[in-house]
Amino acid sequence: MSAQARLGSATNTLVTSDRVASDRPDDPVVLRGGTLVDGTGGAARPADVEIVGDRIGRVGDVPAGTGTDVDVSGLVIAPGFIDVHTHYDAQILWDRDLTPSCWHGVTTVIMGNCGFGVAPARPSDRADLVSILENVEGMSAAALTAGIEWTFEDFPDYLDTVEAGGVRLNVGVMVGHTPLRLYVMGEDADTRAATADEIAAMRTVLARALAAGAIGFASSRGAAHLGRRGRPVPSRFAEVAELSALADTVGEAGHGILQIITGPDLSPEFYAETSVRTGRPVTWLGLATGLGPSRRVIDVLDAVRDLPGDVWPQVACQPIVMQITPAEPFAFGLIGAFADVIGAQPAARAAVYADPAWRARARADADAHRPVTARWAKTFVAESDAAPELIDRSLADIAGERGTHPVDVLADVSLADGLRTRFRVVLGNDDEDELSQVLGRRDTLLGLSDAGAHASQLCDAGFGGRLLSYWVRDRKALSLETAVWRLTGHPAAVFQLTGRGVVAPGNVADLVAFDPGTVGVGPLQRVHDLPAGSDRLITHSLGIHHVWVSGTAIRRDGADLDGVRPGRLLRGGRD
Repeated sequence: MSAQARLGSATNTLVTSDRVASDRPDDPVVLRGGTLVDGTGGAARPADVEIVGDRIGRVGDVPAGTGTDVDVSGLVIAPGFIDVHTHYDAQILWDRDLTPSCWHGVTTVIMGNCGFGVAPARPSDRADLVSILENVEGMSAAALTAGIEWTFEDFPDYLDTVEAGGVRLNVGVMVGHTPLRLYVMGEDADTRAATADEIAAMRTVLARALAAGAIGFASSRGAAHLGRRGRPVPSRFAEVAELSALADTVGEAGHGILQIITGPDLSPEFYAETSVRTGRPVTWLGLATGLGPSRRVIDVLDAVRDLPGDVWPQVACQPIVMQITPAEPFAFGLIGAFADVIGAQPAARAAVYADPAWRARARADADAHRPVTARWAKTFVAESDAAPELIDRSLADIAGERGTHPVDVLADVSLADGLRTRFRVVLGNDDEDELSQVLGRRDTLLGLSDAGAHASQLCDAGFGGRLLSYWVRDRKALSLETAVWRLTGHPAAVFQLTGRGVVAPGNVADLVAFDPGTVGVGPLQRVHDLPAGSDRLITHSLGIHHVWVSGTAIRRDGADLDGVRPGRLLRGGRD
């Protein structure tokens, strides 16, 4: 591999597609000289890999002269990475390349997570869905308004829209409980439980979506999920009977996964019983270290290890860190008084922070929750024009120095900055000793990248590079083979993605070739490339040299190929 090509692996430079125009598309392509890590967890081995059309041909010793050779000496050949937890449901309508995931070796993304999405949606629902995505998933309302062309209404129409526009990566879409409730219940969706007739109507809409190719159903009971007007999102008003009935609809369809964010009335036993009853896999969110006593996550996993069913707690491989402004305070959603901020119009939020009565309630609400009080020491001033001397200091430290409460520090600094202060908040998953043990187990599912969501607040789309660099190369907490299995073969099996996740003859040729010595994630950068000039954080990949989707190169010698969109809508998990 040339020095120039290796440099390209860090740049994510776009190269026009005429670089591949001279290739004969009917000829096999043979990857030679690499080390194969096939996604099964089995030992790495030297092997050639042949690509014939959109499929993997021979694996092993492929005779010379078979077709066009690609020299991957010194690189690892692996299945393309699968990101099971993204929120590209809106972004895919204006960014068919699904950046930045496509820069990081990802070849398949799953959308509709946490029960959110943009379909089904009547015209009367659209403003509410935008408000919910803004408040819960940190998406820019301006970007959503400018970027979404609402040419669809029901879920099958949305799938057709995704498929017709072409896409760089493979895409699976779950039906979100929140838009489903809005579609059936309208204004009542976030005020009350559903009636029997409304549940029946939701089941009908869900069944139609599954028949059209939805890959499953997702819901949230998360206490921090506040939507329009600062109210809990619609799915949080569903009784357990409603959730169970919708799960049964997935079971009756005979395909699809159930993804649920846990809440106070749900338990691992509920997920296990649901999986057994429906015959469908269940993944629940989420387990994060650093939010309680040491070994808390390990103890939970040990307690649920022997439960029946096909149940997968979802974990992340990196600390969950957000950069937020007080104008978009999602990270403080567990503090009850912050519903007033989220529910207020943006222009009125400063007045809420200035209100002494609100501050008193916010202090009391914060002090009532141990996870919140512990978080003040992990909340830092990241950017402030009014108080640059406070940058990189925690709210707990500043409050102690001033003899006041962290809520008052947050409000005072924010008001002085016109609510433009940025705070860096460590939400969890920062107990690395426990996380090392969690990642070494085989009873959890790797996810929680949130790619496409919280765009101005975090960017964890490069989670694969983080796993391979930090946990494999630096800490040696995982073997390379186990890490690749976590990124490929395991999520493909849980989500029942046929022909993907393993490098084997006849499987789809979704492949990545990376340098194990340099693979990783570059620094965060803030750019303003979303519709309406909205900002987001991005990272570029390191050490990702080649990527193929369905046998077509989308990245070559460390540079992304422009205008190449071979991805497929995986209807029901299948091509």
